[in-house]
Order: sequence, then structure tokens, then C-alpha cells
Amino acid sequence: MGVIYSVKDINRYIKNMFDQDLLMRNLKVQGEISNVVYHSSGHIYFTLKEEGCAIKAVMFKMNRQRGLGFRLENGQHVVVTGFVSVYERDGQFQLYATSIDLDGRGNLYEAYEQLKQKLYEEGLFDFERKKDIPQFPKKVGIVTAKTGAAICDIMNIAKRRNPYVQLYLYPAKVQGEGAAETIVKGIETLDTMGMDTIIIGRGGGSIEDLWAFNEEIVARAIFAAKTPIVSGTGHEIDNTIADYVSDLRAPTPSAAAELVIPDVMSAQAQLRQYQQQLIQNTHHNLHRTSQRLQVLAATIERLSPENRLHNQMLYLDALQDRFVSGMNQYLANKKHKCDLLATRLHGLSPTAKLIGGYGHIETEVGESVKSVENVNVNDTLRITIWDGTIDAVVKSTTKNTLE
Repeated sequence: MGVIYSVKDINRYIKNMFDQDLLMRNLKVQGEISNVVYHSSGHIYFTLKEEGCAIKAVMFKMNRQRGLGFRLENGQHVVVTGFVSVYERDGQFQLYATSIDLDGRGNLYEAYEQLKQKLYEEGLFDFERKKDIPQFPKKVGIVTAKTGAAICDIMNIAKRRNPYVQLYLYPAKVQGEGAAETIVKGIETLDTMGMDTIIIGRGGGSIEDLWAFNEEIVARAIFAAKTPIVSGTGHEIDNTIADYVSDLRAPTPSAAAELVIPDVMSAQAQLRQYQQQLIQNTHHNLHRTSQRLQVLAATIERLSPENRLHNQMLYLDALQDRFVSGMNQYLANKKHKCDLLATRLHGLSPTAKLIGGYGHIETEVGESVKSVENVNVNDTLRITIWDGTIDAVVKSTTKNTLE
């Protein structure tokens, strides 16, 4: 009787045959997708078929992020890269996919790799040639479609982060025939308008959708631009030639806007918070310092000889007041006495008598007239009275007879 094998032994043997076959370990299989199931575990189960044949396939969750750039749907024609092995529990062989591309993209990938290598060798990807992105731009140019999520996201982010930034949109065609030419025109136009930074990009899609950003003319336009350029093309897993040539690569258009436009609003709020903290700390420190100064001042006042000096100054002020008061009283007494003497003197003064209607008579030569015999007719006399002088001419004289 021959050797008897278990089912498990057979399945394991067949699995080893597949695993040791180099052809089965790395192959590309072309076919049509059917029976797609997105499992809750994150794995994708599907069948790859062509006319009259089919093979079951699975893509594990860990391979989806880097190996699948679109949603898998029934009816799609794809090229699956992976390996064939046997699932021991069921004894069925199936295709384990590591990456899935839409059919027809193989030529595009080949062209992509060739151009990337060419531009790399020419130095278009060199980091030392990349320009610095301005930290606080005032004018930001955008090369993308005038409608769609990309421009809307950029505008919303700019409004939220820094509404003072001026956005200049060059509405470019970003997909299909002629798209690369309009992107180049947009870069060249905005480059002459004094932009601080230029954002180029679009939302995600297949390699065909993003192909305009893999064109050589776009790469050379980016490299030739004097304005720093940020590329935000596709989704995070997408990479285009434009990404490599640009001065900065962002995973999405939204991320490009986040990188280019500083969050001034948050910075202003943070500065206001710092300002408030600074004011509070300053007031607190001033209050503490003021209290300390008051304590020191009280100590100095208690220990300093200034108190004695202050008392002496008060004593001197009192003496000064007494001296002034005494002097004023003394002067008042002397003034009163002077007033009395002045009154008496005034009573004896010849001038005072003139006030009562009397006058002093003098000749032209200034001699006092004491008698009518001292004057002649037609002599000019000067009469001095209390408030002035009178010049008079003698018309006649009469001498009194004394008995």
C-alpha cells in the first residue's frame, strides 16, 4: 500500500510549488474586474476574468494605500501586479495583488519613468536649485481649473488663515488635450506679475487625469520660473513630475495652501494672548515693586537723619514767621511815627499854606516880593500857588497906610 497523504499535506505541497516558482512570485495579470467586495477588514476581494476564464484575487489592506489609486469597480479593465499562491484552508489558488493599475497605463508609466530619469540627470530635481518659499506672501498665484474642489479649498483656507493675501487665479485646463500648454501659460503669466508664490495643482485622479503635470513642458516651465512654485497635485499617494521639479511639494492642493499661506489669524490671536499675559505680568511686577519700595521708603524714613532735618526746618520756619511778624510790627510802629511827624511837618511847610488860597510872589529874577516897593508898574511877577504857577503883569500898586 502506497503513502497516504492528508489533505493539508497536499495543499501545503501545492502551495510550496507556487511559492518556489519565480514566475508566480512576481507577475502582471491583465483582465476585467468582477465580484468586487470591500470587506470591513479593509481587504478587497474580487475576480479577475477574461473571456471563458477567471481567477480569484485579493488585495490586503496594507497594500491598498500605495498600490491602488482609484476605487475598484466591476467592469474595469486592469493590470494586477502580484503573485499567485494557494490558500491552504480551501485548497484554492488565487492572485494576491500588491498593486492595481487601469489597463493601458503601462505605457504611461514607462514614459513617466523615462522622463523622470532624464530630468533628474539634467539636475531639475536638485535641492540646491530650489527657491525658498516666502514666509509672509502678499500675492499668491494659482494655476488650476476655475471650477472644482481645488480652487474652492484654497480660497477657503486663505480666508481662514490670512484674508489679507491677494489670490490671483489663472484658469487652466488641468486634464485632457491641451492641458499642459495652458498650465505652462499660467505659470509664465503669473511669473511676470510679481507673485510671491505660485501654487499649481488639481484634485486626485488616475494617471491619465494627472498626466498634464507629467509633461516635459510643464516641468521645464516650473524650473525656468523666477517665482517659487509649490505643487499640490492629486492625493497624498500621487506623485507627478511637477512635484519633483517644484520648489516645494504638497500632497494635495489644500495642503499647498496651508504651506504657502501663513496662519496670520491664529498668530494674531496668539500675539493678543501674549500681550495680555505681558500686561498682567507687568502690572503684577509693578505692584510688587511698588509695595517693596513703600517698605524701603518707610525704613529709610525711620532710620534716616532726614527726620531731624525736617524738624529743624519746621523750627526755622517758625522762627522765620516770628521774625517776619516782629519786623512787620516794628515797621508798622515806625511808619505810624513817621506819619505823625510828616503831618506836623506838613503843617509847618510854606507849601501847605498855599493850599488855603495863599501864593508866593517872585520877581522875574526869582526874588521874593515882600513889599509893593519891590515892584513897579509893568513888572512881570510869578505867583506860585499849591497846584502851579501864574505869570502876571503889574498894572498898579497901592501901599497900605499904617497908623
